[in-house]
Amino acid sequence: MIDAAIPRLPQHSKFLTELKKDAKIRQQGYNGEIKVDYFIDSLAPKYTILHDVYLRENGRNFQIDSLVIADHSIFIVDSKNYTGSITFNTILKQLTRNDGKVESGYEYPITQVENQSFHMQNWLVQHKVTGIPIYGYVAIADPSTIIKVEGNEQEIAEVVGHGATIPKMIMDKDGAMGRTGKEKLQAYQIGKIILRECREFNINMFKHYGMRPTDILPGVICPECKLLGMSRVHSSWECKRCGCHSRTAHLNALSDYFLLVNDLISNSECMRFLGLNSRHAVSRILKNSNLIYYPHVRKWGKPEN
Repeated sequence: MIDAAIPRLPQHSKFLTELKKDAKIRQQGYNGEIKVDYFIDSLAPKYTILHDVYLRENGRNFQIDSLVIADHSIFIVDSKNYTGSITFNTILKQLTRNDGKVESGYEYPITQVENQSFHMQNWLVQHKVTGIPIYGYVAIADPSTIIKVEGNEQEIAEVVGHGATIPKMIMDKDGAMGRTGKEKLQAYQIGKIILRECREFNINMFKHYGMRPTDILPGVICPECKLLGMSRVHSSWECKRCGCHSRTAHLNALSDYFLLVNDLISNSECMRFLGLNSRHAVSRILKNSNLIYYPHVRKWGKPEN
């Protein structure tokens, strides 16, 4: 949604700086998750793994990067993508990062994963799944990140590690639980219960950033030079700056509309957003865009998954 909004804001928009900053942070976090997932997925032949779990508990939503349902325990893995060196202060419950230029403070990752474990435990109880130990780990995505500790090093070593070390930490912990005589979990069934209740993460862009729908500029964006405002010429789209021709550039524009403006679009609204003055041309575009027509509201929408 952020990536879709940035090129549709005027260059002088007061929202651009914050959106670009958020886009960079979120992309860095996503890249970190992908790196950690590579190692977590090595457990797939043995355990049940769910990525990007998003659930609701006691009126609040909570999100988990990776959830591993093992033989005797459930493990929450929270991915962090820091560069430079990071320092865990176990006394002040504080994390600082030094990239060689600036020292910055961050929310304490261990507190975050403890909160996720608490919400997950409550959620399972509400769904009649009880007596399962839950453990949380903080996975540092970049193997070059230096991990330092001020205070109790053993406390950090038990729950923090680079992505490559997390699978062994999980197997060792679950193996220890098995040696205590803990009954084996129905991991696949528990995974199905969680998947059935998972929600799709979403935010209200306008409420979150204080934007208005009118801040979003209409038009078709050139797939080559990214200029906003391609022209419709003979069943194709033409860019006046680079001369690019595309027969499908409107598909990205419609995708932006559904992400940022509304789940449904009418013929007249489509004319406005694509910058067309021909109702017949818009009708053809909508019919050929793999959309579903809802006659009771006379609007078009994306097919449901």
